[in-house]
Amino acid sequence: MRLVVLAIVTLIAFAANSVLNRMAVGSGDIDAISFAIVRLMSGAVALAILVSARGLLQKKPIWPGWSGRFAGCFGLLLYIFSFSLAYISLASGIGALILFGLAQITMFAGAVLARESVPAMRWLGAVVAFSGLIVLVSPFGAAVAFWPAVLMAASGIGWGIYSLAGRGSADPLSATAANFILTLPLAVPLLFWFGDLGAAEPLGLILAVISGAITSGMGYALWYWVVPQLGAARAAVAQLTVPILAALGGVAFLGEPLTLRFAFASALVLGGVALASLSGRKAAR
Repeated sequence: MRLVVLAIVTLIAFAANSVLNRMAVGSGDIDAISFAIVRLMSGAVALAILVSARGLLQKKPIWPGWSGRFAGCFGLLLYIFSFSLAYISLASGIGALILFGLAQITMFAGAVLARESVPAMRWLGAVVAFSGLIVLVSPFGAAVAFWPAVLMAASGIGWGIYSLAGRGSADPLSATAANFILTLPLAVPLLFWFGDLGAAEPLGLILAVISGAITSGMGYALWYWVVPQLGAARAAVAQLTVPILAALGGVAFLGEPLTLRFAFASALVLGGVALASLSGRKAAR
């Protein structure tokens, strides 16, 4: 039950990132590069404070070691910048399909390469869940902008790499903090070359800080703990619920309509996730 609750919390946090990004960048309150860097910086500061405080109180080591750092930092940078840039002009539904579809493919590939057992029913569950996303975001022949789609595909690959890098982490909190901090020297120069932080509105900055410190920093630390418990394949399928949660957030906070197609797609996605999860329990028994 604890694992289920924490998994749900992390998935809600990921969905909140989409809503916060669209709310800030889509309205023009802040540019995409500035949003991504403020998000990264605020996450690094919040995580550094938590890891330092825990180290003083519980005498735990602050540095998690170099294992997984390169893949974690690379995946984080690829995900966070591509994500913000893609949502400038890419429709949110199509973006969600590309992002989590590519993340699923990346994590399933990682599971196969790691020789993790992937039962046939879990593959079937992934197909059912993915078909629900197709129903939800199908453009019905409408053209999709090429470069924003490429950027979101890169973001999905980055997120898949980041998730796989956290599977062997013995200390998820310090590993997440290290990833955020180590990416700063590479990310901050982009703010001076491509960002326009001086033109950002206060609301845009606040949303970026919330996205960085809470829904990214804390959410990713929890995700690094959850992934080893779920396994890469099941975690990949579970992430397909995030576009549904993001759509619900859009209804609640952005006034987006709730349609019958959305309800049908939600049933397919959640049913596919349940099928994949139950297949894992039967295999364990």
